[in-house]
Amino acid sequence: MQPPFPSLTLRFALIAYGLLMWLLLPVILIYLWRRGRKDPDYSADLAARFGRQDARVNNPVWVHAVSLGEMRSATPLIRALLDQGEDVLTTHFTPAGRREAQRAFAAEIAAGRVQVTWVPLEYGFAYRRFLTRFAPKYGLVMEIEIWPRMIMACRKHGVPLFMCNAQYPAKSFAKDQRGLGLRAALTRGFAGGFVKSEGQRTRFAAVGMPNLHVTGELRFDQPIPQAQLDAGAAARAKLTKGRPSFTLTSVVAGEDPVYISMIRQTPGVFFTYVPRAPERFDAVADMLRDAGLRYARRSELLSADLALTDTAPKIDVLLGDSMGEMYFYLSLCDRAIVGGGFVPKGAHNVIEPLALKKPVIVGPHIWTIEYPATEAIAAGVCQLVQNAAELAEAVSAPSAVTDAQITAFYDDHAGGVARTMAAIPKALRA
Repeated sequence: MQPPFPSLTLRFALIAYGLLMWLLLPVILIYLWRRGRKDPDYSADLAARFGRQDARVNNPVWVHAVSLGEMRSATPLIRALLDQGEDVLTTHFTPAGRREAQRAFAAEIAAGRVQVTWVPLEYGFAYRRFLTRFAPKYGLVMEIEIWPRMIMACRKHGVPLFMCNAQYPAKSFAKDQRGLGLRAALTRGFAGGFVKSEGQRTRFAAVGMPNLHVTGELRFDQPIPQAQLDAGAAARAKLTKGRPSFTLTSVVAGEDPVYISMIRQTPGVFFTYVPRAPERFDAVADMLRDAGLRYARRSELLSADLALTDTAPKIDVLLGDSMGEMYFYLSLCDRAIVGGGFVPKGAHNVIEPLALKKPVIVGPHIWTIEYPATEAIAAGVCQLVQNAAELAEAVSAPSAVTDAQITAFYDDHAGGVARTMAAIPKALRA
């Protein structure tokens, strides 16, 4: 028998949390203002962050995708919901996520079937306005976003809120077993969850989340922009000049020295270097220059439609200083090195390169992508390296991986959208 929700301990914690959020309000506003100086969208439409937004969709399904990666994983599911006749409301915290939704669903927004806005900040009055104005049928929170005020407001207003494409990383699960376990306790406030694997279901069940359904990973069903592949095919020979080619995806702060050292140790190889955050583009350019590497920036070398603006220069590194063009960058390579694995915060998406039949190399920290990285390693389509020396060896002498291996792995794990769509009615009836 599950303990009552919320427990007395959680009630006191929620009171303290509410007081803290009011104290932090000036800090939050300053944060948005400062981020807005670099990206004006951060401080745009500020009233929507407090729930003041006109509803232009009728009784929608609410999909919360905090940032760009979550929005991309949600895109095929949103398409399926629209095909079923639903209107959809998407909410985001970062401009990258919001812009992707506006780009992907421009026609549906114009037709009044999709609305894109900011997720309310963590204040009861903001969620009261938001839920009253939009009256969503139910909410789908992508990945593992656990926000106390969102959860409690949905329960109060009778809006079923589900985790979707959810994972509970081993590191987070172990941490939540210690101390008060408040985050684990909050998961019991969801109406249920659509989780990536049986192992994830076991973890969520262990902390008391109800109504669980194993639906797989939605990213396996992501659409692939053919225009980016065509542009990559046109540019690849001119840039690589027949050399082996690797693309480093979503490189984060703290691991640049590992990758730049590896590039310097492997002459005769072409690299595409894609930082995860746009605010790092200039800093990475400075590091490449200081390392004495021959490089060019995508913004200087390629037009808006990804065509070379001049004859390709003699470079060893293309710096991918743009957002939303990862499939172009991946189409330039023989295999991908996925960033984040050489810092404790953990590695990023291995599915995009595998979708293009590109074998993957990851660093030691893969707890963030436990599924499907563990399965990809077992299938031989992803290589785990423990240190800089092993990384250099993996680049100098790549292991053999066939297209058939990757195709079989991909086919085994696709279909998450169909499984989720089939599970939603069951979850709502539970």
